[in-house]
Amino acid sequence: MIPQEKRIIRSTPGPDGQGCRLDAWLAARFTYRSRSEWQQAVRRGEIVLNGERTRPARILHGDETVDFIVPDIPEPPVRTDFRILADEPQYLAVEKPGNLPIHPSGRFFNHTLLMLLRPEFGELFPVNRLDRETSGIILFARTPAAAGKLSAALSSGSVTKKYVAYVHGVFPSEPLRAVGWLFADPVSPIRKKRHFSYDKPLSEPAESSDTEFRLLSVTDGISKIECRLHTGRLHQIRATLFSLGFPVVGDKLYGPDDTIFGRFSDGKMTEDDKKLLIIERQALHAFELKMTDPFDGKEKTFDSPLPAELKVLGSE
Repeated sequence: MIPQEKRIIRSTPGPDGQGCRLDAWLAARFTYRSRSEWQQAVRRGEIVLNGERTRPARILHGDETVDFIVPDIPEPPVRTDFRILADEPQYLAVEKPGNLPIHPSGRFFNHTLLMLLRPEFGELFPVNRLDRETSGIILFARTPAAAGKLSAALSSGSVTKKYVAYVHGVFPSEPLRAVGWLFADPVSPIRKKRHFSYDKPLSEPAESSDTEFRLLSVTDGISKIECRLHTGRLHQIRATLFSLGFPVVGDKLYGPDDTIFGRFSDGKMTEDDKKLLIIERQALHAFELKMTDPFDGKEKTFDSPLPAELKVLGSE
C-alpha cells in the first residue's frame, strides 16, 4: 500500500553543511536531483529555509532547518512489489520492479521506492540508478558517509553490474565492447534523448561511456543480450544499443519510434504504438551486482531473476 506521507520533509544541514551554498548542499545530500534542478525547486518555493523562501546561493549555518514542501498533485499508480535482498548495517540491496521510480521527480513523490522504504528504514541514499521502467538491483546507503564509500567503490571498478536486455534485430554473435561517448542526440526533438558514438563530438559536451555486450539467444528476430557496465552514465545501455541499431523492446524513448514518447507523456498512445512496443515497459533488467563490500571487505553477490513480463520475449 502507498503510504500517505506528510507533505513536508525536514532536514538540518549540521556541521557538514556549515558554510555551503544551499543548492550545493541539496545536490550533495539528495543526489536524485542535479544542482540545477534543486535551484529550480528553491526558486519555485518548494525549498524553505527556517520557514521562509530563500535563494539557491544562500550560505547555510549548521543549526538551520531546510523544509522540502511537496507539491500537492495526484500521482500515477506504480508497482510496489519490491523485495529486500540484503539488510546490512550500512546499506540495503533492493530488487525493484519495473514501473516504479526510485526517487521523487516530476509527478512522483510518495509513489517512489525511496518513500515506500522510508516508514521501515528511514532516510536512505540511492547509490546506483535505474530508470523507472527498468527492473533489478539497486543499492541504498543508510548515511551520507556510507553513500560516499559505496559510490567510491562503484567508481573504482570494484563493483560489477550486469543487465539483461531484449532488443529488436539479430545481435552479432561475437562479444562487442562499445567504448566511446554519450551526448545529446543531435537529431531528436526530445531534449533528454542521448546518442552514443565511438568518436568524441567536436561541439557537444560528452561523457565517456564503456559497455560490454554478449549475445545470449535470438527468438523471432528479438535478441536477448547480456550487458556489463564499466561506466555508469544516464541512459547508457539504452542509448548505446539504439545508436548501434538495436533498440530495446518496449522502450518509448529509445525504441523503433521515439515519437511514441511524446504520445505516452500526453496519455495518447495508440494501439499501433502498443503493438510496436510489444510489452508495456522497456525490456531491461539489472540481474546481478557483485562487489567487494567496502565496510567488511567480503565479496558479495546480489541476484535478481528475470521478471515474468520479460520471459515472454524469448528463451531464458
